[in-house]
Order: sequence, then C-alpha cells, then structure tokens
Amino acid sequence: MKVVKIATVRRSNGFTLVELLVVVSIIALLISILLPALGRAKEYAKEILCATRQRNLAIGWNYYAMDNNDVILPGRFGKDNGSNLYWVGNGWKYRPRWVATMGALVGAIPFDHPATSKANGGDRQDYTNDVYKCPAAPERVDERNYAYGYNYQFLGNARNSPSGEGYRNFPVQVSSIMAGTTVMAADSMGTAAAYPASQRTPYSNDGRETTSLSNHGWSLDPPRLTARSDRGTGDFGSPRTAVDPRHGGKVVVSFCDGHVKSMTPRELGYVIEEDGKFSDDGNNRLFSGTGEDDDPPPVW
Repeated sequence: MKVVKIATVRRSNGFTLVELLVVVSIIALLISILLPALGRAKEYAKEILCATRQRNLAIGWNYYAMDNNDVILPGRFGKDNGSNLYWVGNGWKYRPRWVATMGALVGAIPFDHPATSKANGGDRQDYTNDVYKCPAAPERVDERNYAYGYNYQFLGNARNSPSGEGYRNFPVQVSSIMAGTTVMAADSMGTAAAYPASQRTPYSNDGRETTSLSNHGWSLDPPRLTARSDRGTGDFGSPRTAVDPRHGGKVVVSFCDGHVKSMTPRELGYVIEEDGKFSDDGNNRLFSGTGEDDDPPPVW
C-alpha cells in the first residue's frame, strides 16, 4: 500500500502584510489623537510661563509706587530739560519704558549695556533678559515694538502734552485706583490691531510699519477710545493699539495688585469686527481704575 505524504505549510514568525497594515493604521490613529493634545499641552506651558514672567515683573510695579510717594510708574518717562536718564539696575538708561524700570526693581536686568542717549541707540534697545520675553512671541524684544503693552492712558501717560505744557496724564496715585480690578499690562498686538487680520504683517524688530505685529506694542490702548483720547504712537492720526490673543485665543493679563490671569479680548472689553479689526467701541471698566466705563483722559 502506497503512503501519501501530506505537505505541511510552516508559518513564519513575522507579521503578514495584513497584520502589518493593521498595526501601522493603529499607530497612525494614536498619533492623530495624541498630537493635538501634545500641541495644546505645549501651548499651555507657554501660557503658564508667560503668566509667571508677567507676575514677576508686576511686583516691581508696586515697588516703584512705594519708592515714589504712591505715584504710579508712567508708560515711559517724559522728555525734560535734564539728562533723561533713569537707573535700570546696571546703569543709567535714556528714557526707559515701563517694563525695564519694573524689572530692574526686582533684579531682572533688562539690558546688557543700557544706552545713555537717543543718539547711541537709547530709543530702540532690545531686552536681553529672558524674563522680558513672551514664550509665544520670543522674537518681540524691541523696547518700542514690544510683546507686552502697558495701560498707560489711565495709569500714567508722561508723554508731553500737545500744548507743550506738562504731561498728558501724569502723575497718577495708586490710592486713586482699584488695583485688584485694573489692568496693568497684557499681551499686545500694537498698532496692527487697528487693521483687518488679512492686512497685518509680521513683527519687525526696529521697524515702524503700523501694520506690523507689536509695532509700538509697549503702549496698550484701552478698549474704548474717543476722538480726544491718545492712541498708539501718540502722534495725531496714529492707529490704535490693542491686546494680542496669542495664547490659544486668550490674552495673559497682569493686574495692578499683582495677580495674573488669561482672558479673551471680549472679556477685557474689546470689540473685534468681523474682519479682525479692533473697534474703538469697547468698554473700559477693567482699565479705568474706577471699575466704570470711563473715557480715557482727553489730550487733544
């Protein structure tokens, strides 16, 4: 009798093509689920770091008032007939903006070599200390085109008045405001806020284009402006400035009592038109210092 042998098929230890495709598909699905979450976590980390840096700087705001008979730090010191030099921790600086003075008071040196005159670059230095950088916009370090803007109109506008006599709104006393509900500073878009989103251009260090992000960003205009209020660069006809919701649609805001929180432009009182342009028809309740929708101090 003849015996017939039946051949057996040996299965290899590797994956079949179908199994491999299934594994690849599962991995791809997991990546598609995890990447947005990781992206959000990264952006949230930037927001937290931004808040921490603003909080540290805000401590200096209160130190300034304690050292100066309750007078609030102005957005920028006005021009006078003296030297226009102010101490910033490691030297004398020509007319520093608000944040450099605040930072110096808490030991955060703003410049490696403070410039002592406008002629040698004192008007447009770059901040060199990391504490002055917004993690979501670390390139915005020009002291004029800066990432953080100051509520200068209500807290201390030491620009010379158009008449040439005195300042526009300075001095202002801490005792005259409600510190816990008054915005001190926030992420700033600069004069680009006055344009539709489609017309805004990238940040330009040392630039002067009003459409550029953070152009003249150190000065933060309140939500509602009038025909007689200051705005933007301080020049007649200047576009307005406003906040920059660069943290996932929110703005990191520091208040005069030192607390910091993230808010939307709408929560802050700003009105944004359909094209992205910031309107002048907002509400100044969180900027005025009184808790009311007051007009900005008139200067024209």
